[in-house]
Amino acid sequence: MAHDPYANPRKATTIRRLGPVDIGALKAAVLALPESVWDAENADKPNRFEALDRTRHIVFRFVDSVRDWRASHDRPAWAEWRTLLEPVMQAAVVPYGYGNGRFPRVMFARMAPGGEIKPHRDANAAAKWPHKIHVPLLTNDKVTFYVDGIGYHLPEGEAVEVNNMGVHAVKNDGDTDRIHLIFEYFDADQPAPEWLARVIDKA
Repeated sequence: MAHDPYANPRKATTIRRLGPVDIGALKAAVLALPESVWDAENADKPNRFEALDRTRHIVFRFVDSVRDWRASHDRPAWAEWRTLLEPVMQAAVVPYGYGNGRFPRVMFARMAPGGEIKPHRDANAAAKWPHKIHVPLLTNDKVTFYVDGIGYHLPEGEAVEVNNMGVHAVKNDGDTDRIHLIFEYFDADQPAPEWLARVIDKA
């Protein structure tokens, strides 16, 4: 894989297994969600990228601009879900040891049996600096996450950073949904890269 010169050098180069987290309460709440909520939230999502195909999302936090990860906002569902989401997220990021960490994007992603996310890189500038972390809430043995052509299984309840600058893809060849909590995380005390000002100036 060619190294992305704009990527944060702290990011994982393949995957980084961060360890188990307690997903019990969050998983129960997710599995109790009616289809109508998934449909309504997915229809209103801000992350409409072609590679995501038919994967459905509930987006809790999102960046103000896809050019800059430093400013983000809560979406309506955040207030209701925050007390369930934050303990899982905070437990997942302990290995980084950041004193001033931020979560610019937070969402659920739901992929039906037979679904796939096509090979792609997260190309927008706001994706190049934060860590991209997955916590599987529901999965099966036939779900595979690919990074640069190498397949990985991400088990339920294990937080994993994935390299979103590499070519990555997902296939669900199993008989059940695949539901992940996905969020980004960055150290607000880490100096911003010099290229960011040029990207913002072009806006």
